[in-house]
Amino acid sequence: MKTSGINFRHLYFFRVVAAEGSVTRAAERLGLAIQTVSAQLSALEQSVGKQLLTQQGRRLVPTEAGRVALTYAEQIFELGDRMQEALNEADAGRTRLTVGISDSLPKLIAYRLLRAAFDMKVPVKLICVEREFESLLADLALHKLDVVLTDRSVRASASLRVYNHLLGESEMMLFGRPDLVDRHGGDFPRNLHHAPMLLPTRNNALRGRIDEWLLKHDVRPDVVGEFEDNAMLTTFARDGLGLFFAPAGLAADIEAQFGAVPAGAATELREQFYAISSERRIKHPAVEAIMAANTGLFTV
Repeated sequence: MKTSGINFRHLYFFRVVAAEGSVTRAAERLGLAIQTVSAQLSALEQSVGKQLLTQQGRRLVPTEAGRVALTYAEQIFELGDRMQEALNEADAGRTRLTVGISDSLPKLIAYRLLRAAFDMKVPVKLICVEREFESLLADLALHKLDVVLTDRSVRASASLRVYNHLLGESEMMLFGRPDLVDRHGGDFPRNLHHAPMLLPTRNNALRGRIDEWLLKHDVRPDVVGEFEDNAMLTTFARDGLGLFFAPAGLAADIEAQFGAVPAGAATELREQFYAISSERRIKHPAVEAIMAANTGLFTV
């Protein structure tokens, strides 16, 4: 059945009725007559050719079609709010940049990558969202994010059209509090046998390469903690609870922030950093600035 197009005012009324569970309460919230809200809801159902709400006890609840429509309605109005915020920022002479940061990406790396955005001539309002990688990709596909910064590439598919932009890579080093490094000194990396170690969890892109490196050198450390969130891992490392891997290019920052010093270089072990976008060609000026400033920055 071909529809005559969605009236977004009708869709907004449907969203409010679904949230309130009652036409009466929705009318009170909107400051309109009950008959007006009811008529708008009926017009939407007629337009889409589906019943969207049904009575369940004393409440109106979405039908199966209504749940689908409500999912899209939430996305539509969230994008509308973002558009208004972006327009307000434009009026204020600012560029709005919404970035997803994978929870496995070292925060010092994220800062280094994003710092270039503040060197633009046009002021930038930066909004950072940190979540699991898959959740960020979903938001990127829905255009809730301008770009995702992460430590892994992603394969595009028919249902997920995204593009990888390699920003750089760094060899890894093992770090720890000076007393811990001294306690496990000796012939690196054999001196790591039974040494306490803090590692990312196995769903982290780097973990498999770390395990291979340890196996190659016949090293069996005492893994005292595994973390999905890199910030939590470094918090434990700050207290000297274990050695941890980090990009060699951050050695000075790691010593300054966490009081940790290098225990040895894992030269065969490298970590890569990516910007993931929903477009093959980056068009957002702030993302372009990040790409231009950071490509190859961490290659060592």
